[in-house]
Amino acid sequence: MDVTYRDRAALLGDVLVCADLHVGKAAAANVSLPLGERDHLVDRVAALCDRYDPETVVFAGDLLHSFDRVASAAEETVTALETTVRDAGATPLVTPGNHDAMLDVVWSGPTAHEFEVETDEGRAVVCHGHLEPETEADLYVVGHDHPTITIEGRKWHCYLYGHGVYEGADLLVLPAFSHLIEGVSINRRYGGTATTNSPLIGDLDQCRPIVWDDESEEIREFPPLGEFRDLL
Repeated sequence: MDVTYRDRAALLGDVLVCADLHVGKAAAANVSLPLGERDHLVDRVAALCDRYDPETVVFAGDLLHSFDRVASAAEETVTALETTVRDAGATPLVTPGNHDAMLDVVWSGPTAHEFEVETDEGRAVVCHGHLEPETEADLYVVGHDHPTITIEGRKWHCYLYGHGVYEGADLLVLPAFSHLIEGVSINRRYGGTATTNSPLIGDLDQCRPIVWDDESEEIREFPPLGEFRDLL
């Protein structure tokens, strides 16, 4: 299925998807220096909306970071994100993740456990990825695992694309949108369900890493991980 990749987000038709914003991570970090969480998230969402003019912006789970409380700064950031999307003429929507227990405290917009996207190439379903989806699709778009890959000593937050890896359907795993999430390395992980948190990922070696290079503004695509893991 045709997907546009940019800045840890993905565009499917007129739907922009980003996952794992973990709003409130800065407050939870308990550091004295400001981390610029709000501006970094809001400015990037605004730039993506300006570039692609989506009809819908889906925050695919773990919009929030804390399980049990929401700091006032985090609530203001969520409000700013929703306002930014609406001001761009798009509808914001959340597919709640495992971190979003307090979502109803800060979010009054639409939610859906699974969001369907119909394209000329078939149906895509967007969800967080911590639970198995109920809706049949040709492509599942999820977050949850925060994948990263290190190549020649440089660490990249990466997408993972697996052809037919989840019950015959394709799977796209998005990197964490938040710049405060360190991410989980896939370099030394081997196939099998125990290697990832998402139940949608079976054999990780069948998934190919895809990296967005901010400096060159280019996508770098690699073979399935199992074909070049020994070179990493």
